[in-house]
Amino acid sequence: MIESLKPVIQAQPFFQGFSSAMTDLIVGCAENVRFAKGDYLLREGQPANEFFLIRSGRVVISIHGVQHGTLIAQTIEPGEMLGWSWLVPPYRARFDATAAEQTRALRFDGQCLRGKCDEDPHLGYELLKRVSTSLAERLESSRIQLMDLYGPKQGA
Repeated sequence: MIESLKPVIQAQPFFQGFSSAMTDLIVGCAENVRFAKGDYLLREGQPANEFFLIRSGRVVISIHGVQHGTLIAQTIEPGEMLGWSWLVPPYRARFDATAAEQTRALRFDGQCLRGKCDEDPHLGYELLKRVSTSLAERLESSRIQLMDLYGPKQGA
């Protein structure tokens, strides 16, 4: 007998406050996955039909530039969400995401979730709020990084 992922999903900070009924809707869109160090979870420009909740390990988000090569933009830790492009057309990954070490995650099928959201707008709104909150936090973190990197030097 396969054990339900419902209690695992309910334990994730991203889903705190979800009703049991909403969790029931999304559990069929989820699966446990593992990644070895160096495995890609997302590739820039590739179809983005999934998002992940990191359970253990770390994932590095990197961007590529002509002048600077590959730069690490952020590191995703356990309890954090990875991937938002599954929610926004044209559903293409905007960055690379690589396992920095052995990583366990919940993988959610974006097409499945979009269908559930179409059926239940309340679920869609809750997911959109949570993904937006995560994006806002990451943008703020990036802004601070840029200020540290390119801001005026103290005492200069």
